Amino acid sequence: MSADAREAPDNPYVEDPPTEFDPVDDVDETTAREQAEQLREAIRYHDRLYYRDADPVIPDRDYDVLLSRLQDLESAFDLDTDGSPTQRVGGEPLDEFDTVAHVAPMRSIDSSGDVEDVREFDRRVHDRLGLSRGGDGVENGGSEGQASLDAYAGASVDYFCEPKFDGVSVEVVYEEGRFVRATTRGDGEEGDDISANVRTIRSVPLRLRDDYPEFLAVRGEIFMPREAFQQYNRERVERGDDPFANPRNATAGTVRQLDPSVTAERPLDCFFFDVLKSTHQFETQHQRQDTLPEWGLKTNDRTALVDDIEGAIDYRDELVEDRDDLDYEVDGAVLKVDDLAQCDRLGSTSRAPRWAYAYKLPARTEETTLRDVVVQVGRTGRLTPVALLDPVDVGGVTVSRASLHNPEQIRELGVGVGDRVRLERAGDVIPYVAEVVEGDGDGHFEFPDACPVCDSPVEHDGPLAFCTGGLGCPAQLRRAIEHYVSRGGLDIEGLGEQKLDQLVETGLVESIPDLYDLTVADLADLEGWGERSAENLVAELEAAKEPPLDDFLTALGVPEVGPTTARSLARTFGTLEAVMDADEEQLREVDDVGETVAHEIREFFDAERNREVLDALRERGVSPESIDTETGAALDGLTFVFTGSLDGLTRGEAQDLVERHGANATSSVSGNTDYLVAADGAGRSKLDDAEAEEVPVLSQAEFEELLAEEFGIDVADALDDG
Repeated sequence: MSADAREAPDNPYVEDPPTEFDPVDDVDETTAREQAEQLREAIRYHDRLYYRDADPVIPDRDYDVLLSRLQDLESAFDLDTDGSPTQRVGGEPLDEFDTVAHVAPMRSIDSSGDVEDVREFDRRVHDRLGLSRGGDGVENGGSEGQASLDAYAGASVDYFCEPKFDGVSVEVVYEEGRFVRATTRGDGEEGDDISANVRTIRSVPLRLRDDYPEFLAVRGEIFMPREAFQQYNRERVERGDDPFANPRNATAGTVRQLDPSVTAERPLDCFFFDVLKSTHQFETQHQRQDTLPEWGLKTNDRTALVDDIEGAIDYRDELVEDRDDLDYEVDGAVLKVDDLAQCDRLGSTSRAPRWAYAYKLPARTEETTLRDVVVQVGRTGRLTPVALLDPVDVGGVTVSRASLHNPEQIRELGVGVGDRVRLERAGDVIPYVAEVVEGDGDGHFEFPDACPVCDSPVEHDGPLAFCTGGLGCPAQLRRAIEHYVSRGGLDIEGLGEQKLDQLVETGLVESIPDLYDLTVADLADLEGWGERSAENLVAELEAAKEPPLDDFLTALGVPEVGPTTARSLARTFGTLEAVMDADEEQLREVDDVGETVAHEIREFFDAERNREVLDALRERGVSPESIDTETGAALDGLTFVFTGSLDGLTRGEAQDLVERHGANATSSVSGNTDYLVAADGAGRSKLDDAEAEEVPVLSQAEFEELLAEEFGIDVADALDDG
């Protein structure tokens, strides 16, 4: 999903943010205030994607740089930090769950991948505890951070080291040994009540054992084991679903399911690593670690107690060497002062404890291990081999799958399960396996002779492979229907993944036209449906019988025809019948349609099976809206970009308006842009781009005047007609 689709602010620190800044001393106060406000806005946006949506758009390291820059600006210029992300852990509870206050704050911890920052953390710990040479209790006379490591030789600070898990943090509360509730971290003070979901995780005990305390609130990390993640992704790909990008995304999406039965089906696990509040008293971190398993709480065994910061650094370096062999994802090592009395003396800031630090692991390179190859069946029956990988950072994006394109490429690469491979990204979009680095796997992958879903024979057309099962293949049928009702198609609400599977499996829907034969009685009898949800879906389908022509063309799943091409076809031909009857020469005259696309369109509408589906849809009253092609061409050839908040209409309505009259509406300014319409709050970057490309900039009033005087289009009337 693009940042635009998530209503990203027009802000330089949202997409591909800079990670190098001018020194704070070289920045004037006005610039500092402007930059700080932009950083706050961007960090809140990234917090929302990371903590609430579990769908970040920048790497953790870039986020850390932005947050550090904001902290530096606020400190150097004494800026007001009320409500700043530097004062709170990011994230807001979801509306669908009850909001619950934590029994104790669930703070974040400071972090860095630089070893000198870790040593500086150790210096601060010693200074705050008043420990100096030989541990004699006399404070070091030098300024904080300037004393050498030698000055602390013999100081009594032990560190408890543990992996920093890359999962979902959770607070779990027990009273009288019984599970009471589980809550996400949320904003650090309160989170979402996900008790029903966490109850389904087998490693979370519903009752404690042995001599447990009367009250216990523990912090844990829910995660999906790597081996289970790969198997689960394989199952998703085989049934035609997109695989999860990485185990953390899979975990975050699972614990936020409204249906606990979905969570129960997914392979989640949990490590417990901290006590937030308890009637049992502890003296050290490692004592907590040893005691939690006695009460039945699962802990991680990859921990260590070391007697100085160099030992902690060594621990992290060993974790780097071994992380590919672990069955869970880690992104750092957490170093904690072991003595809890010392932790109390060190205290915390509003955001993070002063007694803990995360020494981040370096990002993985483009090399990783190929764990499995699974064959995905598309809407058209094409079989596409997909490599399932150990997650790896490729160009700032975490990748866990890659295309192998076709059987011929597999043979050329000689790729096998267990091989070490190098990845590249084509056009910065879908990653693919470029080469085998170490071929020490279980042998080369053999492409199947039968469809993995329906067992029909596989036919080869040059380098490509196709299932011959047609709509008799459940994967092709399901994916065709799924696309038809999806947001990219007719946007039919109430038909999610599970409900669609249910309709196909029960035989109620065997083709797209069957959707319009569904009755309230059919649906209300199914498990998980009620009278109201059944009535809503039937009403949605009835209302969608006269869809916009371009939406209908997109929903049909014509090969190579996406929303942009569908709009061009609709504007050019005006009716479904005209599109269906157009020959290849007529099709090639349409914008966005070349020789290959024209051939695909003609072949789709010539196919007897597709004609039967279209005839069946029309028999059920499906009649896409016609478009006045004369009206539609008034703005033909022009390209508009909109920025800011328009008065009286949304940006989407403005884009639809110009597109209905033949223009293109894009999200970024380029040399092909004819006009930038800049309303209140217009983005500075788009204005700068317009100046650089010499693109005319119009106010909303000037835009409406241009349409009225030059093209005879009254905006108010056009909106009413639309």
